[in-house]
Amino acid sequence: MQKNSSKTTEKQQGIGLWQGAALLATTLLGTGVFILPQLSIQFAGASALPAWLLLTLLSVPITIVFAKLASVLPHAAGPAHFVAEAFGSLAGRLTGLLFMLVVPLGASAAMMMTFSFIAPWLGTQAALPVELGLLLLLWLLNRRGFQLSARLQLALTLAIVAVVLLMLAGFVYFTPSSAQPLQMWPQQTQLAGFSAALAIGFWSFLGVEAMTHLAQDFRDPKRHLLPALLLGLLLVGLIYLGCSYLLLVLAAPGENLSMAQGFDRLFGAGGALLIGVLGLCSGLATVNVYTASVARLCQSFSAAGVLPALLAPLNRYQMPQRALSFMLSLMAMVLLGSAWFGAGLEDLIGWVNGVFVLIYLASMAAALRLLSRRYQPLAWISLVVCAAVAWILGMAMLYALLIVLLGWPLLYWQQQWQQRRLQAEIPQ
Repeated sequence: MQKNSSKTTEKQQGIGLWQGAALLATTLLGTGVFILPQLSIQFAGASALPAWLLLTLLSVPITIVFAKLASVLPHAAGPAHFVAEAFGSLAGRLTGLLFMLVVPLGASAAMMMTFSFIAPWLGTQAALPVELGLLLLLWLLNRRGFQLSARLQLALTLAIVAVVLLMLAGFVYFTPSSAQPLQMWPQQTQLAGFSAALAIGFWSFLGVEAMTHLAQDFRDPKRHLLPALLLGLLLVGLIYLGCSYLLLVLAAPGENLSMAQGFDRLFGAGGALLIGVLGLCSGLATVNVYTASVARLCQSFSAAGVLPALLAPLNRYQMPQRALSFMLSLMAMVLLGSAWFGAGLEDLIGWVNGVFVLIYLASMAAALRLLSRRYQPLAWISLVVCAAVAWILGMAMLYALLIVLLGWPLLYWQQQWQQRRLQAEIPQ
């Protein structure tokens, strides 16, 4: 009787429908909601609105396929496990390597976003020293095993959503006289700008695959996982649409308005401080999660023989300090290289998107082998969508392709060498 009671308690403590939807929304929004609507408008003007709408709709089949894969094959490795099941361990290892090597870029992009919130006070010339200093702070915190609680991170994201909803409500009830009439569907849509807005916006929907890692934590994955992901996706799409619409109607003709400026236009003042503090805290929390998780991944790869053994040891706080130092060094190199070569936030976002497009392509191809015929059309649609995004990204795909071209033969050679070594150790 006690055993059954404990099982019931475990079930009740699992992730439910609304918790799952909120979790996905917090994963997708982060600090991007304060940055990406402005960037999409910068590229596409009013065409940013149909771009966000199209991205939301195209993400639906991908989300359904990921949810089905996670419910059929729940595993903490997520996409790497799906690919390994469909195409073998080598393909799975390569997918895991893609994940590991995209984090230095993604975390650096998130760090650039984080600095942009405090740039009005420090000036753009302080960007690199401050970003490197924040990386050092993260190293000092993480080497001692410090982690922000999940509740605190959820609270930060909910505060961001609350500010966005406050701005939308403020616009509805206190429409300023400066609001501009908006032509929702421009007659002359610039294809290049529209494509650029799609490419930038794709970043906002990265994270659906991360929920597949948590499939085992749902109370009832088969019932709750798919509707939770779709609800979260719809919420995120509506928020990005609302923010973009808000910035478009509040901006003067030719003005590229930021969310902080939009807040000031609605409520008089306080936008830079409020959004700056929220953006800084949430940005650091996001990069902190990136840092800790990739250090653990790097350590597990080292323990499995994929990476050098010197990265495997744990320090007295049970943290993989060498792996942590290695990954933060890569992030610092990305920031230094970006400053040296003049690569901006848009470039890093494009390269990160390129890696995730390959991961999504591999996952959708795996779905064609692993799922029943009922889901084949959705898997094919998702495959075509991912291929179209890869084509739109163009040269930004080079980083991802370089990882594949270098990683595949190296991982193959390593796998063969490990097998020969194992066979040699077996007594004849």
